[in-house]
Amino acid sequence: MAHQSSHEHFDVLIVGAGLSGIGAAYHLQKNCPSKSYVILEGRDRSGGTWDLFRYPGIRSDSDMYTLGYSFKPWTDPKAIADGPAILRYVRETASENQIDRNIRFGHMVKAASWSSEDAAWTVEAERAGGERVRITCNFLFMCSGYYDYEGGYMPDFEGVNDFRGRIVHPQEWPEDLDYRGKRVIVIGSGATAVTLVPEMAKDAAHVTMLQRTPTYVVSRPEEDRLANWLRRNLPAKLAYGITRWKNVLFGMFFYNYCRTKPEKAKNLILRGVREQLGPDFDVETHFTPNYNPWDQRLCLVPNGDLFKALKAGSASVVTDHIDRFTEKGILLKSGKGLEADIIVTATGLRLKVLGGLSLTVDGREVNLSETMTYKGMMYSDVPNLASAFGYTNASWTLKCDLTCEYVCRLLNIMDERGMKQATPRLNDPEVQPEPWLDFTSGYVQRSIAMFPKQGTKKPWKLYQNYALDLMSMKFGQVEDGVMEFSNPASARREPERLAG
Repeated sequence: MAHQSSHEHFDVLIVGAGLSGIGAAYHLQKNCPSKSYVILEGRDRSGGTWDLFRYPGIRSDSDMYTLGYSFKPWTDPKAIADGPAILRYVRETASENQIDRNIRFGHMVKAASWSSEDAAWTVEAERAGGERVRITCNFLFMCSGYYDYEGGYMPDFEGVNDFRGRIVHPQEWPEDLDYRGKRVIVIGSGATAVTLVPEMAKDAAHVTMLQRTPTYVVSRPEEDRLANWLRRNLPAKLAYGITRWKNVLFGMFFYNYCRTKPEKAKNLILRGVREQLGPDFDVETHFTPNYNPWDQRLCLVPNGDLFKALKAGSASVVTDHIDRFTEKGILLKSGKGLEADIIVTATGLRLKVLGGLSLTVDGREVNLSETMTYKGMMYSDVPNLASAFGYTNASWTLKCDLTCEYVCRLLNIMDERGMKQATPRLNDPEVQPEPWLDFTSGYVQRSIAMFPKQGTKKPWKLYQNYALDLMSMKFGQVEDGVMEFSNPASARREPERLAG
């Protein structure tokens, strides 16, 4: 019988079996078929975000032609898909490509330590009952998203315990919540709130969206007529590719339009809202933010469902500040009271960097907020580690697909060169640190200090631009003079910076 080592070893260890983790496994199988890999997932089910969130109406706020994988055409007629449909798509991808058998559920990754001597990470994961397991790998790929699964953000509202009804956070939606015929207040004005309000309004007595400040809300058709026509008349892959590029380019155009002509963009968006709500609605108070479009994420409503609920009177919007919770509902700063049976706190997410992982490199603890991000996916002076992090102004998967392809290129080049370690090194004194995201949203501002920085020039700058990233990550040189390739000292090779 062969001698078994005390722990298992894989070429690549992927953390997270959600949208990006399943995508990472697919790219690895396709582009680095000889590499062994495992996916560690903290929860008992795959799907990540799309399995965790179960609130009514949960859906994507990106179209599925860009949120879908580059390699698996989205064939559902609905472009703005609901959560269960996206979850099916992710799980289908995993089963079609036999990725499932490489997932280990109930493995919550807690720590990773790199040893240059061994050119390997030792990853510690916790299983149910507190048991710790160790697995080593040559390359660590973090696909654990960017927010805390343990709970959403809840401000300290005064008098919360006085309220006699139920208080629910969308991230922990109770299966037994019956809101039929009940009065509901949804606190918030972001993507979750604008999804919940029209959905709950179908059955509730009335739903009030209570917001401190307005958000830009844009209506889009739930189905993409051109995409459905293309799919009927062209091979699936080709139709999907054309629609994907159409949506990518439109998204980039609209984002740039908002950035360069903010007043015109603002007027365009507000004109759309007025058309939906009619002349008597107070758009100025409830849908006109005091910031420019794309200073925060825009909210997307399919087929104008939120506006329809407001117009029908099954929902209303109140823009005011909360003074305190009362027995019967909420007292506002204006002195007005709102009564409710159920209060939903759609007050945002808590962000978590790399799933809260504790990192050490050669015994030295890494504080990620002091590192700089390389191409938005690796970190200065941290070897053989990449993370999948999507766009803020476009679909998450567009960037994750590029990141996965890049990681495969990097692994293949290391093999060709006989190199074990790849580390981005920041040696350019002209590069200045900047915040990772330039969003003014509360959830970003609350946690941005914990995040790595970006730099003022490439490859340290985040462009939030798919076309630029495509050129740099798919066609740009991996050996760019910034990525240092090296081998353990025991291999008697000096670190060499390979010229392109």
